[in-house]
Amino acid sequence: MPRYDPALEPDAGQWLALPEQTRIDLAAQYHRAARIQLPNVAAHAAFHAIVENQIALGLAPVVRAMARLRAGGLSRHDAIHAVCTALAEHFFELMQSPGGTLAADSQARYEAAVERLDAAEWQRRYG
Repeated sequence: MPRYDPALEPDAGQWLALPEQTRIDLAAQYHRAARIQLPNVAAHAAFHAIVENQIALGLAPVVRAMARLRAGGLSRHDAIHAVCTALAEHFFELMQSPGGTLAADSQARYEAAVERLDAAEWQRRYG
């Protein structure tokens, strides 16, 4: 897989066969080449890679959210960003959790947040 384009779903097997750092590097290269201004391209690329991993692994809430967000009018790239917002909020919540007390429920809470994603609401907030 020589390059990454968030508008196109990568082949799951090829994507997952890549080392994690390569996946992140490909996402960073895309954003740099597209001259997309970001506060932190490395963090942005890491979130892209995480969401692409979840899609490639068939994580049902993320797969459903991607289909729903696309049907709601978001580009594939923006749909990834929408899932990334839920992921970032989830990470923030976990980091604020004293002693990791939310860890037991973390996956369920993230999946519930992803299930609630709505294209129109995301466009109003971030579009």
